[in-house]
Amino acid sequence: MLQLILGGARSGKSRLAEQTAIDRQLAVTYVATAQALDFEMQSRITHHQNQRPSHWSLVEEPLYLAKILQKIDRPNQIILVDCLTLWLTNLLLLEDQNVQQLECEQLLKVLPTLQSEIILVSNETGLGVVPLGEISRRFVDEAGRLHQSLGQIADKVVFCVAGFPMILKGEK
Repeated sequence: MLQLILGGARSGKSRLAEQTAIDRQLAVTYVATAQALDFEMQSRITHHQNQRPSHWSLVEEPLYLAKILQKIDRPNQIILVDCLTLWLTNLLLLEDQNVQQLECEQLLKVLPTLQSEIILVSNETGLGVVPLGEISRRFVDEAGRLHQSLGQIADKVVFCVAGFPMILKGEK
């Protein structure tokens, strides 16, 4: 089972993903993609750490997501990845621009082969105006492309708004 949960900042998508994992009553490995490069991001990370159950396993991987998913994959577990847009940002900020495309391709290739149930959390960024800066436009474009590709292979896609989930694909 591959589930994609999309939403804006503070839309409730992480809370929904965590509750979904809890409800499944399986072992959970939480894959965090954020890097604490400033105080504000450290505060966000701390907030997320305090929200999730302490018995969950934690893996921090800001870049090579497909590789780590293969490494930790096993039956009867959930892997919750939070979040893909931070992961994509990390990749886009690398000097070698080819890494982002290769890593996204690897992720799309690996996901259907995994035995674990996968919950992916990502920010939907394509609902506003077209950003002015080149890197911002590239980010929105690449996130949109990634979400479309993931939506095609996901069993379930949920869009979260104001804490309410809207099912876009799959059963309730």
